[in-house]
Amino acid sequence: MDASGTISELLLEWYRSHARVLPWRVPLDALERPDPYRVWLSEVMLQQTTVATVKPYFERFVARWPTIEALAAAPEADVMAAWAGLGYYSRARNLVACARAVAARGGFPDTEDELRGLPGLGAYTAAAVAAIAFGRRAVVVDANVERVVARLFAIAQPLPGGKAAIRTKAAAITPDHDAGHFAQAMMDLGATICTARDPRCLLCPLEAHCEGRRTGDPVRFPVKAAKKARPERTGSAFWIEQDGKVWLVRRPGKGMLGGMRALPDDGWNAGGDGSGVPPIAGEWRAVGSVRHSFTHFHLTLSLRVIHGGNPPGEGEWWPVERLDEAGLPTVFAKAARLAMA
Repeated sequence: MDASGTISELLLEWYRSHARVLPWRVPLDALERPDPYRVWLSEVMLQQTTVATVKPYFERFVARWPTIEALAAAPEADVMAAWAGLGYYSRARNLVACARAVAARGGFPDTEDELRGLPGLGAYTAAAVAAIAFGRRAVVVDANVERVVARLFAIAQPLPGGKAAIRTKAAAITPDHDAGHFAQAMMDLGATICTARDPRCLLCPLEAHCEGRRTGDPVRFPVKAAKKARPERTGSAFWIEQDGKVWLVRRPGKGMLGGMRALPDDGWNAGGDGSGVPPIAGEWRAVGSVRHSFTHFHLTLSLRVIHGGNPPGEGEWWPVERLDEAGLPTVFAKAARLAMA
């Protein structure tokens, strides 16, 4: 038995007893394969997002849109509203585009290459769907797998440059059969045992094979380049209320938070400096500010409030008591809570 066979078999044996129970998985002893729709939806949601955060969103999505055809027929605005709070909103727009493409062709393709041709499916998601839903041999490398492989082989090249070496090693230990369970086992090992801090090495089924463990400092892997400080931005948002309703606008389809309902603002995402002129004249009251961190910058958003007025442009009056149904992006939901407080 070679080393790669030992690693995959040890991991799969561990997985049979320690697999996480997740709403998008089927039991290990199930005769049917996982539903490609549920696998794909979960993988898209899990990008840059924790399992704990994704679970309730996933369950609400599949309750409302139980099939790819149902999601394909949904208005994009409804999907965007249901997605609110998960962040990275381009994923939601790609979700609708992909669902419509899959429905139009009569179902998901079952190969990695064909899956990559669908809207929004990059290398990782295509590999995950191919392996988990269709049983194809595919090399699936997410952040958890990246960490496990970097430690297993003590890969010292800093990220992101070290990603190629990590993928090569991951490919070397991926079995020809049962690649889907192997991928999920690697994910579970990284999530529960080989964690970013305080890994539980004594419980790891691969401890005897782990070069990172033998260095005495497995936590140093994967080696990460020093983070650059995220720049600071400021902006203003405007709460216009009358008769128990607040004025909401729809953001442009492309760009940051594209297609989402939001409070009017001063264009901070397009380089505004937070000193923009309110959309209507009147007696505005400053009520404070909220802070939100995006991937590439931090934002401090000041909020001003006015009662009454006739805002220009397109928008809609939304009942304040039902504002949680509007699907506001997190930064504007924070501002709304400040206004209502």
